[in-house]
Amino acid sequence: MNLLEYILTAVDTIRASKVRAFLTTLGVVIGVFAIILLVALGEGARNYLAETFASLGSNVIQIMPGRRETKGMAAAPMMGTEHKLTREDEEALQKRAYSLDGVTGIVNGGGTVRYGSRRRDTYVFGVGPRFMEIRNLRVDMGRFFTEDDSTSHRRYVVLGRVLQAELFGDENPLGKMVKVADAEFRVIGLMEHKGTSLGFDLDDLVMIPETTALDLFALDGFTNLMTRARDKANVQAAIDEITEVLGRRHNDKVDFTVVSQDDLIGTFNAIMATMSMVLLAIASIALIVGGIGIANIMLVSVRERTREIGVRRAVGATRGNILMQFLVESVVIALLGGLIGLGLGALVIFAARAAAPALPIRLSGWIVAIAIGFSGAVGVISGVIPARRAANLDPVESLRYE
Repeated sequence: MNLLEYILTAVDTIRASKVRAFLTTLGVVIGVFAIILLVALGEGARNYLAETFASLGSNVIQIMPGRRETKGMAAAPMMGTEHKLTREDEEALQKRAYSLDGVTGIVNGGGTVRYGSRRRDTYVFGVGPRFMEIRNLRVDMGRFFTEDDSTSHRRYVVLGRVLQAELFGDENPLGKMVKVADAEFRVIGLMEHKGTSLGFDLDDLVMIPETTALDLFALDGFTNLMTRARDKANVQAAIDEITEVLGRRHNDKVDFTVVSQDDLIGTFNAIMATMSMVLLAIASIALIVGGIGIANIMLVSVRERTREIGVRRAVGATRGNILMQFLVESVVIALLGGLIGLGLGALVIFAARAAAPALPIRLSGWIVAIAIGFSGAVGVISGVIPARRAANLDPVESLRYE
């Protein structure tokens, strides 16, 4: 018998007991379905993060106060830091770090923005004049802060589109006075619509000059500094130069952490890879249960078909023929469950993308290959023992079996 004949024989056997075959494959169906969804979600999330970071600029570098052994984490509060990142640090990098293309201080805060009787609680960011250029953002109306605005501690504000709609409606906000954390600011610009990035709504915020933010929140240091290398090839050189310039200013102590976009991407990928492995291990339990079910059913099938095995051996079938027959049958059952699970997973993925196009989930070719490979492996492993038992039956005793 060739492989095609073994497969056709297996299909005929499965068709003869459809309900039992379906119940046998159920564990594999559930396992493959879970794996397809988890891997697709993980792959989509990784691609989403890569595209998002790429849109921010692959040569962007973050400088955070305090030394951290693990890179890529969010900035921690500055309390207890020996040396904070100051306006003087920013100016030193601008003047002495020649591999950098712009530096800006960042102050993260929150507050209530009011215009007349309308108000909204939102994020307040203090940023420097180069912030928009570094982050690939644009002002849609009006203008952004200048170096003179920052040096003079002017109370100017640039609004996101959500703030503009909430506070002003159809009214032109340029030149109007608003209150940010109870201090009066003049609106000089409106940001271009950007939507959500990394779960953060870039339209629901206000920006004020970095020096004004230090005054407003009574701080003597930035939350962090943001800069960018002149090109991606010079990122490491820029990091070395930042470390040298700030190290000299901080009494030869590296009490700050420099993180590139590649560091952030690597950290997120490592976290997601670990989570994916844990979830896949949990989903694989269903495959293990499905494999045990296939093995049990195949052992029962060997007993039920003992006389058939004896007849086949009597007419010339070898032990290898019997072993292949049951092994192929086990693999076909497992692959059938895998294909059903794959089809259900693909259906859910396409339905989810149709309902929520922004959802980071996608089905790629290698995910399909993994599903088929897992199913085939389960079939082989589950079918080895029943196939060996069938092949080792004594032909004479098999013919006597009732």
